[in-house]
Parts: sequence; C-alpha cells; structure tokens
Amino acid sequence: MTDNRNVILAIVLSVIVLFGWQFFIAGPQLQRAQQQQEIAAEQAQSDASLAVPAAANAPAAGTPGTVAPDGTVFYADRAEALAASQRITIDTPDLRGSINLTGARLDDLELKQYRETVDPQSPIITLLTPDGAPNAYFAEQGFVPTAGATIAVPDGKSVWTVEGNANTLTATTPVTLRWDNGAGLVFHRTFAVDEYYLFTVSQSVENNSGGSVALFPYARVARHGTPKVANFFIQHEGPHGVLGSNNMVSKKYTDLQKDQKVLFENTTGWLGFSDKYWATAVLPKPDTVINAQFSWKNTGSYDDYQTSFVETTPLVVADGATATHDSYVFAGAKEERVINSYQQQYGFDRIDLMIDWGWFSFLTKPMNWLLTTLYGLIGNFGLAVMAVTIIVKALFFPLASRSYASMAAMRRVQPEMKIIQERFKEDRPAQQAAMMELYKKEKINPLSGCWPMLIQIPVFFSLYTVIFISLAMRHAPFFGWIQDLAAPDPTNIFTLFGLIPWDPSVLPVVGGFMHLGVWPVIMGITMWVQMKLNPPPPDPTQAMIFNWMPVIFTFMLGTFPAGLVIYWAWNNTLSVTQQYFIMKRHGVEVNLLGNILGAFKRKPATDVPTKS
Repeated sequence: MTDNRNVILAIVLSVIVLFGWQFFIAGPQLQRAQQQQEIAAEQAQSDASLAVPAAANAPAAGTPGTVAPDGTVFYADRAEALAASQRITIDTPDLRGSINLTGARLDDLELKQYRETVDPQSPIITLLTPDGAPNAYFAEQGFVPTAGATIAVPDGKSVWTVEGNANTLTATTPVTLRWDNGAGLVFHRTFAVDEYYLFTVSQSVENNSGGSVALFPYARVARHGTPKVANFFIQHEGPHGVLGSNNMVSKKYTDLQKDQKVLFENTTGWLGFSDKYWATAVLPKPDTVINAQFSWKNTGSYDDYQTSFVETTPLVVADGATATHDSYVFAGAKEERVINSYQQQYGFDRIDLMIDWGWFSFLTKPMNWLLTTLYGLIGNFGLAVMAVTIIVKALFFPLASRSYASMAAMRRVQPEMKIIQERFKEDRPAQQAAMMELYKKEKINPLSGCWPMLIQIPVFFSLYTVIFISLAMRHAPFFGWIQDLAAPDPTNIFTLFGLIPWDPSVLPVVGGFMHLGVWPVIMGITMWVQMKLNPPPPDPTQAMIFNWMPVIFTFMLGTFPAGLVIYWAWNNTLSVTQQYFIMKRHGVEVNLLGNILGAFKRKPATDVPTKS
C-alpha cells in the first residue's frame, strides 16, 4: 500500500513539474524565441528592401541616368531627384522642403534660419536629400509583417496618394497619405510638424482582409556617402543614440564600417545621425521596447549607413478594425532650448544628449548658460566672452592674489638668488638645496607662478567646447573683420592679409601652422608681456622653455576659433594689469618696460679663459 502511494505521489509530482516547466519556463522561452525570430526576420527583410544587389551586367551604380537592380534611379543632382516624383510641400517658420509620395518619405528638408556662410545671400542649409541623388539622406517609417506572412506592405517604391484637400504641411495643417495593398489592407500615414523640428508620424491600418494581421512598426534614417567631419575629440559627429541601459551610444563612420552591424536588443530610446550643428533621429514613444541597429554596407558606389529600430510588440489589427501607431522624427538644428522642451513635453529619454557637451558637461553647460545670458544683456557674443573673463577673474582673485604675491617675493630675493647661483656654480645639488632653503626662509612657493595659468585651463576648455559646438556661437560677429566667432581669424600675416595671392596652408608638414591671423598675434604679444612680469627661472632650460611658450601658443591658437583667441588675449591683458598692481602693492619695483626692452638687447659674450 505504501509502495502504491509513493508511486502515485511520484506520478503526481512529475506531472506538476512537467506542466510547471512547460507553463512557466519552456513556454515563455519558446514564445520569446519565436518573437525574436520574427523580429530578426523583419529586420532582415527591412535591410533587404534597402540593399542594392550586385549584377554582372548592371550599369555602374550611382551614375546619373542609370537604374540600380532594385529600381533606384540615380540623378545628377538634388534638383533633378526632387523633380522626378510628386511631392507634398513642407512650409513652416523654420523648415522648407517636401514629402516624397513615392515611399511617403521625409527626404527633402532645408533650414530657413541658417545659411552656409556669413554672407546673407548664401544658400540656406540643406539637411535631407532624396534617394538616388548624391549624398542622399532621408527618414522613413513603415511596417513589416511577421515571419512567414505574405502580407503586402508599402515600401520605398510604393506610390501614395494625398487624402483630403491639404497639400502643404505646415505647423497647423497636417497632411494624410493613403496606400491600398489591393488585398483588404489600407494604410494611412499622417505627417504633422510643430513650429520647430519635430515631426509626428501617425500610421493607421484598416483591415478588411478577412483575418487579423500583425505588423511590426519600424523606422530608420539612411545616409548615403560618408560626410566630412571635423573628428575633434570634444564632439561626436556620426551615428548615435540613447538606448536605455546602454546609455549614450556613439559610432564613428569609420568604426561602423569595421563593425558593419551593431544590434541592441530589447532596449528603449532613440537613434539617428548627428552633425556638428544639425541632427536627424527617429524616436518611438517613450518606454517603447525596440530592437535598435546601426549598420553599414557598401553598394559598390557609395557607403550606405543606417540607424533603425523595430518595435518588439507588433501592431495587431483585427478583421474589420483599424489600428494606429505613432512615432516621431527630429530633423533640424541642435538648438538647446528646443531640444530641452521636447524632453520635458514628450518625455524622450535624454534627448538633450543630442548636443554633445563632452566629458566635462558639468562645466560646459553652465558656461553656455552664462554666455547666453550675458549675450541677452549685452547683445554681442564677443563682449559676452570678455564679460565671462572678468567674472572668472573675480572668482579666482584670492588664489591669483596669493600667487602673484609669492612672485613678488621672488622678485625681492632676486639678488640673493644670483649670489647662490654664483657661489654654487659648479655644484648643482648644493645650489638647489640653497635655493630651497631660501624659499623656505622667505615663505616662497617657486611653482606659484604656474597657478594663474593652471586655474584657467578648465575654464579655457569649457569655453572652447562651447564656442566649438554651440549653435548660438555659429556666425556670431564681433567687431571689425571678425564676423564669425566660431571660425578662425580670417586674416593671415603670411599672405600680408590677402595682398599675396597664395595659400600657405597647403604646404607639406608646416602648412597647418601657416595660418596666423591678427588676433593670435595679439594673444602671443600679451602672453609674452605677461611672462616679462615674472622673474626668470634660475634654470637656463626652464628659462628657454618659458621664452618660447608665447611663440608656441601663438601658432597653436592660429587655427582656433576667434572667440577663444579673443578670450585668451583679453585674459592675459587683465592678468598683466592685476599682477602689476599686486606686485607694486607688495613693494616690488616692476620695470615692465625695461624688462621688455631688455629682451631685445644682446647679452655680452662670456669670456672664455685661454691656456697660458
């Protein structure tokens, strides 16, 4: 009896374990695996729809007037590509462009408020360009059916029709497009745009096919050709995005060519492409789970970069019903105020990182706020930079004052230092020991002269970052010949300021140092004058390094943004004034003019003893 009971108990427990395993573990795992397989197939199908397959007798891809095997027509220029298809006009206060009815793509966009150069007659910035044109760049949304399904869905070659009377997309007037697959499914795609750079794309599916359908929403930004980038370490230009726990993901174009495909599964966030001042990104609704991908392939004539996502939850449409799906596209200028408002209004995950403030964002963001605030009060970014310099000087005045006081003390003990140098001329260790004893006795820090320069390095770096990446600084004028504080000084002493018709920057090896404008020279002079206020280091090697520093910095800053060079020159001028009065207050006779003139006097030759 006991044996029978144990057998029955073992059977019951085995059945419980078997069904428990199936229900709680194996079933969900199989369901997840099937869903991942469907999503992978959908991602592959989406990639395949974009590929340009090779053909032995196909014409060279990209040649104007030819047709690629996938049906893509190549055009000579952007204007020809725009004229080749029917379009819906986009007209807002900040944007001008059109939506392509072939593919219902956002592929023509220009930024009304920004021009290519400081010339007010120069062309406005072009952001997006149609497929088939040189340097194509566009955004697209769509659906892909589940793996194995034979549902016809619209793709990049589908021709949509306009529904209703609206034929121009404005900030107050959305437009709706329609496409019928001929098998019971009708797709609608409604585009709306705000007064800045955010597009809302609402896609609806009417199902009269006789059965339910499941479609995975996807979105992508495609870019053909490798754009020119600055490749400065302080700012990323290229594919990037914020992807949930993966945080900020940035890929250089060259790195993506090596990786070819980078997939982030079951994440959230957004992704796209970032240029120095502009960006394009596709964004699902916040907290939507997606499979995100960065990819690259070479079609034989151009590099094809893509950033895309596929939602992991399909849009299920029952027979006789209609279902709607929303997503977003950002395409425009990286204006901090606008981007921050999108983060607050829509809850996009860290979309403020679309502006790359660098590793030291805790410094650069406050610096940008201070500059912008002062610009609002003063009306000139160059003067705002000067005002920031005065504020920084005031904040660091106590430390600088102690530093300059220590240098004044070194001036006072200069005669004793010369005596020590003469007494221990042949014994360097004894000379150093005597010097340290003198410093200790007089309470002098021999390194204190470095502090005024060291304390401004973080400020210098943060200001440089702001001037380099801030859109507000782009084409911001100062006075005279400086019409763009974010660009180098346009003058060049090596061409006699334009009198000699040649470009010395093309010279091999030294060409990069052969652009030297007026403001870098002014900066070098102010730095040299500041050096003459300080006592020369006792060590001849150190003295030589200090003498050459102004020259090195002059050439190094020759290609830096003019706003930064103006800051440095103004900062040096304030430092000279501040140091002069502090040293005078401590009773040190400062013969600045004599020191400057003495630098140009030839030193007497040292007598060399001769053998008798």
